Amino acid sequence: MFVGKLHNFALLLGTVAARDPFTNATGGHGGSAPTYSPARPPAVPLAVRSPYTSAWSTTANNSALNRASVRFWNGDPLGWEGIVTVDGVFYEYLGAGSQATPGLANISQATPESVSYDSHYSNFTFTAGPVRITASFFSPVTPNDLCRASIPLSYLTTTVESTDSQPHDVQFYSDVDLAWVSRDRNKAAVWELHGAPMTGRSGTGNNTITDSATELYSWIAGQEAPEVFGEDHDFPQWGNFSYSTSEVGIRSISAHTGSTADVRSHYLKNGRLGNFTGPNHRGWASGEAVFAYSHDVGTVLQASVRYTIGSIQTPVIKYRTSAGISALRPWWEKCYGDVYSMIKFHWHDFDAVHALANEFESQLRTDIDTYYQQDPTTARNTERPRSCSHDDDADIQPYIFDPSSAYGFLNPANFSGIAIPGVFESQSYYSIVALSARQAMGAFAYAAGPTTQADSTDDDDNNPLVFQKELSSSGNVNTVDVLFPGLPFLLWANPELLRLSLEPLLAFQEAGLYPNGYAAHDLGARWPEAVGHALGDDEAMPVEESANMILMCYAYYRFASQAPGWLDGHYALLRRWAEYLVEFALVPAAQLSTDDFAGTLANQTNLAVKGIVGLQAMSAVAAATGRAADAQWFGRTAREYYARWEALAIDPSGRHTLLSYQWRSSWGLLYNVYMDRLLGLGIVGEPVYEMQCEWYTQVSQVFGVPLDSRHHYTKSDWMMWAAATCPPGMRSMFVNAIAYWLNLTTTEDPFTDLFETLGTGYYPTSPDSIRFKARPVAGGHFSLLALLRGGLKRDDTTEGDIPE
Repeated sequence: MFVGKLHNFALLLGTVAARDPFTNATGGHGGSAPTYSPARPPAVPLAVRSPYTSAWSTTANNSALNRASVRFWNGDPLGWEGIVTVDGVFYEYLGAGSQATPGLANISQATPESVSYDSHYSNFTFTAGPVRITASFFSPVTPNDLCRASIPLSYLTTTVESTDSQPHDVQFYSDVDLAWVSRDRNKAAVWELHGAPMTGRSGTGNNTITDSATELYSWIAGQEAPEVFGEDHDFPQWGNFSYSTSEVGIRSISAHTGSTADVRSHYLKNGRLGNFTGPNHRGWASGEAVFAYSHDVGTVLQASVRYTIGSIQTPVIKYRTSAGISALRPWWEKCYGDVYSMIKFHWHDFDAVHALANEFESQLRTDIDTYYQQDPTTARNTERPRSCSHDDDADIQPYIFDPSSAYGFLNPANFSGIAIPGVFESQSYYSIVALSARQAMGAFAYAAGPTTQADSTDDDDNNPLVFQKELSSSGNVNTVDVLFPGLPFLLWANPELLRLSLEPLLAFQEAGLYPNGYAAHDLGARWPEAVGHALGDDEAMPVEESANMILMCYAYYRFASQAPGWLDGHYALLRRWAEYLVEFALVPAAQLSTDDFAGTLANQTNLAVKGIVGLQAMSAVAAATGRAADAQWFGRTAREYYARWEALAIDPSGRHTLLSYQWRSSWGLLYNVYMDRLLGLGIVGEPVYEMQCEWYTQVSQVFGVPLDSRHHYTKSDWMMWAAATCPPGMRSMFVNAIAYWLNLTTTEDPFTDLFETLGTGYYPTSPDSIRFKARPVAGGHFSLLALLRGGLKRDDTTEGDIPE
């Protein structure tokens, strides 16, 4: 499709046999583009550990790691430069400094070869003269170790290997700039080089900062006049940014700060830095400050250097309880001590956390394989997912698109198709969830609870309070309908993480800090201020959020295999929300659903069934906590409502459910029935599942099934929820469509969950040109694995908990 050219969209305009879109493609800035494995995402995660440590490399226009600036998740540039010197020749492998800085023409660009990722690592390889450079970005995903998860730092290891079997003289250079501290170039910054004996001096003599073979050096920078809990275009206005490295195994190390041009020019002229670490106070409007390291490793066949990077906030969250507002300390402080101790622990933890990452990755692959083994009719491949680039076209099945048909994956012979040529569905699914893991975890912050006894919760001493930022859409704190779509990841990875996210929401409503009778939309309108809505003026989604909270609480109980004590402690609040659903769920008024960008709509079929499934879950909650009368009442109400719902919700043709009761011939993704299947509630009739899944095959477009009949955009999380309710052939349509979109979309930012199913799979043009980026709802892509984990966790008494 894309042989020797930039994106050629003839594929989307007519019938074209498929080739790998990235084989022999030309990079957006000249030169060949790298190959990708297991897929080519629109942006590759580099350092993704928190809402503020979130750095990415775009692949738009076949770009590469050294052809465009590293970006913050919102698209703003972050200065991060990497150069390797081989026998006196300078090769840029990270960042675009050679293009942006005048006078640096003597830098050559390393040639990108490949990009691969798994659930923790993104690896970039380059050819640089007689060596291969590998830049390995490691952001550990540790949902079962919340001390480690609370560390907002990530690793970069850069390795040079000789490709001609000859040793070469090698030096490494890297710098970061104050864009990590503030997007406002007029704000003054302060900094220090922690661990260096020469801090504040102009380097002379041997131009090294060598002191001890075990020393760790950290540039620590922040704003001179910080605004605690302030944000500017999603950048923190308080705290510190750190960039660390060590000289272990290195002949000498040097460090330098100054203007970009001066520091880089010094290195290019001298092959090392001058150890100038002051003055420690500067704005950067007139002379952009960078913080640099250089390592001289001498003449070697192979060598590596490691860096750690991240944005660190102390305190981390503003939190309201009945006792007042507290500034919560970060959980890592309780685990490791002050910021320097945390940085040091993280540095020395590399091998241990790498082993944990391997365990997570192994479990992910095993569970995917187990899931697909359960279905012998589904083609699967137990080999490691391979690159989507092929040297031999013989194994590539042709993709044929018929523009006259609405069916996105059309093979005229049997009306079937695949997303990535030569890749089985299990590999397509791996390419989605491996990319989603860091994103699902990267929106969380972890805090120690309030310090006074009156403010304390039972688990303050042993567990953090967990807060999630609604990245890119509104910036709310612990948005209920953002936690809810990401639920599958939390249930699969660690249900306790779900509970710890729910606790603050439950606590402020049980404390009487929220006046409405239905569940709150979020814990705070503006991150990181988790101060609630004392006036009840949050975005109103009464049926949506009330059902979501009941379903999430019951899901935690089922998946965590807990005694019902936790449910019992929150029963009064859950019952209040269920009573609201009894009154309003069957025929919801013109309310917003989680897809609020589509506006209000009366009698939404999908919203109503969520409320009904929520009532069935409430029946199970009542049964689990020994309240037989409540269990019978909620269960009977749910069954009665469901029977009436079928009569109202199904189109007269009998082919699909309606988008809303009164809108004949409308339709939409009925993703909310997934919770019925996941939790074994048994309220939704099997014919409805079968009808809907068959209908999806009739309306699928090239990049999947539209969200509803009003638009041709879709949401990847809801597609995967719907996929999990369908039999294999129809499920594969969803999985392969998302994987196909990953490889071909022209979006340029971190994995969006909202995109067009037509054209080039770009962001929706209406309403309001929405661009969702890096949102934690990517956890919804784990819907298949949550089904698997649910089957392992639940026993045969699941449905017996729900009274008939």
